[in-house]
Amino acid sequence: MWERIKETVIRVFSSRMFIVMIAFCVMAAILVQRVFYLQIVKGESYLNDYKLQIQKTREVQGTRGRILDRNGKVLADNVLAYSVTIEDNGDYDTTAQKNKELNKTIRTVIDIIEKNGDSVINSFGIILNDNGEYAYSSEGTARLRFIADVFGFATIDKLSEEQKNYTADDMIHYLCTDKQYGYGIDEEKYEKEDVLKLVNIRYAMSLNKFRKYIATTIATNVSDKTVAEIMERQDELTGVSIEESSIRQYNNSKYFASIIGYTGQISQEEYNALSDEEQKNYSLTDIVGKAGIEKSMDSILQGKKGETKFYVNNVGKVIDTKKVTDAKAGNDLYLSIDSDLQMAAYNILEEKLAAILLAKMTNQLDYDRSKITDADNIIIPVGDVYNAFFENQILDTEHFKASDAKTTEKQVLELYSREQEDAIAAIANEMQDENGTPYKSLSKKMKAYIDYVVDDLLTDKSGILLKDKIDKGDATYLAWKEDETISIHEYLNYAISKNWIDTSKLTDYLEGQANYSDASEVYQAIVQYVQSSISTDSSFEKIIYKYMIKSGELTGRQVCLLLYEQNIIKYDETQYNRLRSGTVSAYEFVREKIRNLEITPGELGLEPCSGSIVITDTKSGQVLAMVSYPGYDNNRLANTIDSNYFAKLSVMNSRPMYNRATQEKTAPGSTYKPLVAVAGLTEGVINTGSIISCSGIFDKIFPNPRCWVYPSAHGSENVVSAIQHSCNDFFYEVGYRLGSQSTGKYSTDAGTDVLKQYAEEFGLGDTTGVEITESAPQISDTDAVRSSIGQGNNNYTTAGLARYITAIANEGTVYDLSLLDKVTDVNGKLVKDYEPKVKNQVEGVSSSTWDAVQSGMRRVVTSTSYTFGSLGNFELSGKTGTAQQSTTHPNHGLFVGFGPSSDPEIAFAIRIANGYNSTYPSEVGRDIIRYYYNLDEKDEIVTGHASSLGSVVSGD
Repeated sequence: MWERIKETVIRVFSSRMFIVMIAFCVMAAILVQRVFYLQIVKGESYLNDYKLQIQKTREVQGTRGRILDRNGKVLADNVLAYSVTIEDNGDYDTTAQKNKELNKTIRTVIDIIEKNGDSVINSFGIILNDNGEYAYSSEGTARLRFIADVFGFATIDKLSEEQKNYTADDMIHYLCTDKQYGYGIDEEKYEKEDVLKLVNIRYAMSLNKFRKYIATTIATNVSDKTVAEIMERQDELTGVSIEESSIRQYNNSKYFASIIGYTGQISQEEYNALSDEEQKNYSLTDIVGKAGIEKSMDSILQGKKGETKFYVNNVGKVIDTKKVTDAKAGNDLYLSIDSDLQMAAYNILEEKLAAILLAKMTNQLDYDRSKITDADNIIIPVGDVYNAFFENQILDTEHFKASDAKTTEKQVLELYSREQEDAIAAIANEMQDENGTPYKSLSKKMKAYIDYVVDDLLTDKSGILLKDKIDKGDATYLAWKEDETISIHEYLNYAISKNWIDTSKLTDYLEGQANYSDASEVYQAIVQYVQSSISTDSSFEKIIYKYMIKSGELTGRQVCLLLYEQNIIKYDETQYNRLRSGTVSAYEFVREKIRNLEITPGELGLEPCSGSIVITDTKSGQVLAMVSYPGYDNNRLANTIDSNYFAKLSVMNSRPMYNRATQEKTAPGSTYKPLVAVAGLTEGVINTGSIISCSGIFDKIFPNPRCWVYPSAHGSENVVSAIQHSCNDFFYEVGYRLGSQSTGKYSTDAGTDVLKQYAEEFGLGDTTGVEITESAPQISDTDAVRSSIGQGNNNYTTAGLARYITAIANEGTVYDLSLLDKVTDVNGKLVKDYEPKVKNQVEGVSSSTWDAVQSGMRRVVTSTSYTFGSLGNFELSGKTGTAQQSTTHPNHGLFVGFGPSSDPEIAFAIRIANGYNSTYPSEVGRDIIRYYYNLDEKDEIVTGHASSLGSVVSGD
């Protein structure tokens, strides 16, 4: 046995297998030792090394420079805030998996944000309208630009006709479901509001889809509660982070928004518009100026970018950062604006507008302007005031349906529902009646309904009625549009027969194929479409409320109670109960709220509801104040735009985002007469001793223009008294002589050529030079006689008139107006000082001419002491002007001037659009002078409530 064992052992040890076994054991031991070393001894170190394998570099935008007024008061600043961001840094096997995981994460983050009282970004180009339906936040070119951005086109002309006609519903459906570009959002699973939030954020993320590790902001300026919860749950929220960010903040925003503008993320279109050199300094995630000074001076305000290296782990989570280069803050920009003067001028104008509204308001619900022959006699029925709360979306009619709706809200909803049902039935009956009522025989209310159906719903909104195909000379069309002798039934059926109808828009209402439906089927589809659409149409809803108010079915008391119930007016239990019980009438109640500016002219959007003021330094052309009323809150448009607020601003009748000072153009009226006086005196067609007789009618051309005092007359006038009395006949004659001087025979073209030459010399031939958007002026090229009193087709901005009157004040120096004072770096060191730029000098004007024109303007003020008496010893010179718009709209009122008269320091131009006459802007100018030169206590000038109105000067 022993020998056998010994032999076996010797055989094993001497065999090749033994050597292999030994080698295997040694190698296994080495492997076990190595695994032990890697996993146990060095495990943590190697894990960390693995996590730090992915290194990225991110640009850090520099802090934007501040904007300050000429005295160093901060108008635009930056504040530190926390933002919730998300990065698409995951690895996905399929698009469906990516969509599912991202949507789940975003939905969770939205819930956290909203639970803690914060809100997600709302910068998408689609919103929910008052009916809870998807709608574009802007129209026209802006809508097409948004659609082009969604489809990835650099310009809108690359869109197909089908894409251009995408409805907001079509766009949402495309983004939710498209196989290649869609976000995989189940539209049936979520409410529309939730779908829109998801699309909003996913779209914002898609703008960075080619740049991983670039964060997309979900919410800004969030609370500490939101920050804490996001941080606690960060492991489950892949790609979600809390970042410190600098957000733009505007002080006293409504006063300066029209000048400063706002910031936002650069668009593809804006980026493409940059030069190759400029693009090196920008990326598609940058915050840039979108309007106003923020836009025009963006390169000054932008800081220099820095770079930060950061490291992400295998799931894309940033786990370490390392600063490479610091970002540098942008320069501070000082404006020429005096912020105190700007705010005072704005408030003085608002108080005057409120006073005009109160003076013209009457206690009646309806009013027919079409029968008015004198625009000065137009009144404002209180029914228009009540209706303005619906028209301008001050009242939230959707809340009438809410579970927490108040008593009056429920009552009004019940009234509206009945009226809406009746309106839809009446429209359907009219459309179905083969012997329908001719349009001109319809009631005023039914005309409004039918107009909306044909012009708005079927034509502009849906494109069912193809206006480009309509033959404007067709007899049936003219019978509908001009003669008004046929019914809607006859007109639409005729439109079908002429192929003016796009049946492809009616497929949901046609049982068969649209192209093979007969005329009667198409017409019935139109009727069904109309009934379905107007039942949820917010614009049609406004028409119903309008006529409910006109008829008294919806009372003023109910409208006023709604203002309390929706917290539009601060709740006052005593006032509320007095209103509810009838102790105080709705008419007196709403007047009191307007008087106290709890309801402002800008909110109401009635005529007048707007105005503008431009005040300049006569020795430099710097703008001291540039007021556009009403203003808006640019804080809600900066950083990440509030689309709902933007949409509301866009539909308000007062158009807050339209800069009345630099964009609105009207005829200058009699403010043009000093220029014509300079032209007449310099050309030698009159001299300072020339006497022209005013008979009230100018009979040298036909039709005979009249002086404003007709049937009275001014009698004999020289140039000084003609300016003082604003005598039309005198300046008609000057225009006539300018057109006759070369040949002795009147030529209107010759006259307008001379007037154009002087208008251009006074800076009215081009924009003024201010560093924000301006409308180009229009010098009249027709009717030299009427052009000489500021009519013809003269059209200028308030800024343009301010530059012209500045040149009158300083005797011929025409400046390029400027809003800029200086630029400093972050430490206050001067970088650039903006010097006055002289555009040109008005040549050939004698000192006697300047004396005569300025003397006439001085007399305008001294002869109306009941308007300007409160100026004491201060010498002011000015010129009034009234520009007619139409007999059914109040005239525009203007006043230009300068002071002190003997050595002018400031000049100004003031316009109240649809302000009835020039007396009211004259009073605004007077009070601005009182404020600026400390002629009275400031709280007596700016009182916080509607101002008083002086005696109206009959014409100018």
